[in-house]
Amino acid sequence: MAQTPFSAPTIFDRPLLRHRLARSRSGGGDFLLDRAAEDAVDRLAPVQRQFRDILDLGTGSPALADRLAGALPEARLVRSARIAEAADPRWLTVVGDEELLPFGPERFDLIMSVLALHVVNDLPGALVQIRRALKPDGLVIACLMGGQSLTELRAALTQAEIELTGGASPRVAPFSDLRDLGSLMQRAALALPVTDSEPLTVRYSSMFGLLDDLRAMGATNAMVERSRKPMSRSLLLRAAAIYAERFSDPDGRVRATFELVWLSGWAPHESQQKPLKPGSAKMRLADALNAKSME
Repeated sequence: MAQTPFSAPTIFDRPLLRHRLARSRSGGGDFLLDRAAEDAVDRLAPVQRQFRDILDLGTGSPALADRLAGALPEARLVRSARIAEAADPRWLTVVGDEELLPFGPERFDLIMSVLALHVVNDLPGALVQIRRALKPDGLVIACLMGGQSLTELRAALTQAEIELTGGASPRVAPFSDLRDLGSLMQRAALALPVTDSEPLTVRYSSMFGLLDDLRAMGATNAMVERSRKPMSRSLLLRAAAIYAERFSDPDGRVRATFELVWLSGWAPHESQQKPLKPGSAKMRLADALNAKSME
């Protein structure tokens, strides 16, 4: 894992991620991104604000930008894509990187990102840059893959490789824990941070159907410390057998877990609600709850 004394560890091969995204086919693998993009826009409904300058940061397809353009047609929408895309008159597209935002401070009053930030090498740094790019009292909503994602695939590949070779190389990327992400938002000085997770179970006829979808998403192994040798046929077949033995339903189909972790927070502003100082309460908790004191 490459690291300098003052840099974040390099976990992901970012150029390879962009290459695989460019090569990924549209179709079967879009279902997860489409679902998350729809949910992201739905999360704006309770927010009593008008958003004029919006950034779609790193989302792997125009799915989010398309929904934002439909829901907020008067907004000025910028899409920061990892790779060059066909122009769309509804938004400005720039080729950028979530690890190095090409925008000045206080540029947007809403930044949204779907299934992109979990593969940055310096997530704390990315969150700091997002906060700086927000106008005061601006909002960020992001969806990342959480730590429970693809646990079945990780377990099957690890067990199969240990059985056949006596060791295992990293095959499935590590994803952040929900509690860790909440702490990172606080470190980035985002106000009123909120995190929640949504486990999503997808069923396949076999492990190979899952691998096909991951390829279609451009989401196959891009870790720096991955093995450069292609997985052998014997390893894949043994992993598929283990997967079926451990993670199948009575009808023979296998389960794959995708944990969608949601983050939201605000750029600080003096109008925002502040937590009370310890000891400043005017009423006992028992009185507030109308509870009877115990004698």
